[in-house]
Amino acid sequence: MEPSDATYAVHGWVRTKRDTKSVCFFEVNDGSSLAGLQVTIDKAVVDLPDQITRLQTGCSVRATGRLVASPGKGQAVELLCESLEIVGASPAETYPLQKKRHSFEFLREIAHLRPRTNTFGAVARVRNVLSYAVHRFYQERDFVYLHTPIITASDAEGAGEMFRVTTLDLDGLARSGRPVDASLDFFGRATYLTVSGQLNAEIYAGALERVYTFGPTFRAENSNTTRHLAEFWMIEPEVAFCDLSCTMELARDFVVYLIRTALERADDDMAFFDTRIEPGITESLAAVADADFAHMTYTEAIDALEKSGATFAYPVEWGVDLQSEHEKYLTEEYVQGPVIVTDYPKQIKAFYMKQNDDGKTVRAMDVLVPRLGEIIGGSQREDDLDLLTERLRELGLDEKLYWWYLDLRRYGTVPHSGFGLGFERLIQYVTGMQNIRDVIPFPRTPGNADF
Repeated sequence: MEPSDATYAVHGWVRTKRDTKSVCFFEVNDGSSLAGLQVTIDKAVVDLPDQITRLQTGCSVRATGRLVASPGKGQAVELLCESLEIVGASPAETYPLQKKRHSFEFLREIAHLRPRTNTFGAVARVRNVLSYAVHRFYQERDFVYLHTPIITASDAEGAGEMFRVTTLDLDGLARSGRPVDASLDFFGRATYLTVSGQLNAEIYAGALERVYTFGPTFRAENSNTTRHLAEFWMIEPEVAFCDLSCTMELARDFVVYLIRTALERADDDMAFFDTRIEPGITESLAAVADADFAHMTYTEAIDALEKSGATFAYPVEWGVDLQSEHEKYLTEEYVQGPVIVTDYPKQIKAFYMKQNDDGKTVRAMDVLVPRLGEIIGGSQREDDLDLLTERLRELGLDEKLYWWYLDLRRYGTVPHSGFGLGFERLIQYVTGMQNIRDVIPFPRTPGNADF
């Protein structure tokens, strides 16, 4: 903005205050960007002693005045205050954000106030930019946005780590010693919070061809790590008449699109992350966006790891799932860029994945990127009714719970594929934030459901 004789009104929260005998300076930030606006009160011109006394870090204000050229560094203009209203006071003796820097651990304890800090304001804005980009990417490609159920009776992953949903009086049942009878529950059966919208998305892909979900998912995994949340958001496209190579191409394009959007449309916030959180992150992201994504099979990846001469905490052999250390070696050392790994052993993958002719592997694919490892996991789905039924029985899953899923293979089956991208892991990757609890507004973790 340029200096002007016009009168402007600004409102926001006070970040800093400096008071001298003749002048009071304070910075106001409204959350729209990292930059605040310096407001100056010339005490010889404007008599505001009560407001200046009540003006404290954290309080909300409304100030009016003229924009003038600023003699200070780092700002072209400042507001020469003519009137000031303290909208909401903030007592200095109790406001927790007095210091310029606080640990992320401390800020998690005051998640209701941490959005006012530079870091968490920047995270929220990048998250917003990428949320919009997700929808723009799929809408531009004629996908239909699908809302899948949060409450489900099926376990898409077969992991069993799900939150139970019930209206039964569990305390009363515990006191009585009677067993839980799921038939008496609200839905007449055991139900859970979903771990994935994929199975339901397959229903609509079988009618509309291209669909995607973007919603909350849940895992009852009692894990206190920097990579796990009990509630998180997933993006899951599903495409009919699409094989594994088709979904690999879609996944690559999606990752590139999101990275470029963050760099182009959140450039100020990304510069902040590059300076304060992860030096060099914008350069590394740009390199991934411009790179050719390598392709190797799981068998080739295991061979490369076994011949690497590197020492891994998790031993490598054919049949084990790749760990983060393995994925980072493949991307950062072996390929030196992003890579898509395909054709995993069927015993370490979900029941719905299309079996290869070798009887040992399935048409699964993971997109791996430097610094993070896996950012997308997906597969071609099993479209053969007999093979899918056999796989359910092999894993001891109840066919009756999947009757509708089997019907999709019984009536007009088609090759179809899809993948899932955990939105919080994407935000971690793009911002360089080290703990996943710091990239979601209100983290849900073991022992924590506050705010």
